[in-house]
Amino acid sequence: MRLSRVGPTNRAWLLSLPFLGMISMPALAQTQAQVPEVVRQGYFRAVGEFFALPPTELAILKEWELDEDEIPVALFIAERSGVSTEALVALRRSGQSWAELAGRYGVSAAVLHVPVPEQSSAGEISALYQQYRSTPESGWATIQLESAEIVALVNVRILAQTLGISPAEVLSQSEAIDSFVKLFGELIHYD
Repeated sequence: MRLSRVGPTNRAWLLSLPFLGMISMPALAQTQAQVPEVVRQGYFRAVGEFFALPPTELAILKEWELDEDEIPVALFIAERSGVSTEALVALRRSGQSWAELAGRYGVSAAVLHVPVPEQSSAGEISALYQQYRSTPESGWATIQLESAEIVALVNVRILAQTLGISPAEVLSQSEAIDSFVKLFGELIHYD
């Protein structure tokens, strides 16, 4: 089951999940500390549902010592490449970038592409979407991605699919938000 868009009147599901207490992520950045715990836990529930992870596996996410926005990237690259998530996390923690890891394991810009209408704003990754639009689809695999673009593309895909909204809406609202966990809170209208 995918998450439906959560309005102010039905936020109770975020508090009623039996496993939410297991997903207490460490504060790795100041912006993360500013996010209400219920939003953080909802974000990780969405990530877990997107990747069909059981609650017991969600509990280990806190041990990865990655920025919260990067955890879905590790899961996405692992799923698409067949490399273990733990190996990817270890490589990332050793200093390799997501761009290096995605390239090394064949997760190209073609695989990461999230379709948005041409007239839509792509926010912080507008330059990337200009590359997509100016390159024939057969050449997308050659587009060189920055790590931040990979983080954005994976998170946009997850938030759009789990919240049942368009990727264009996620991208347009991402311009003013400095983390995708915060953006999740904005998209579910958590005040």
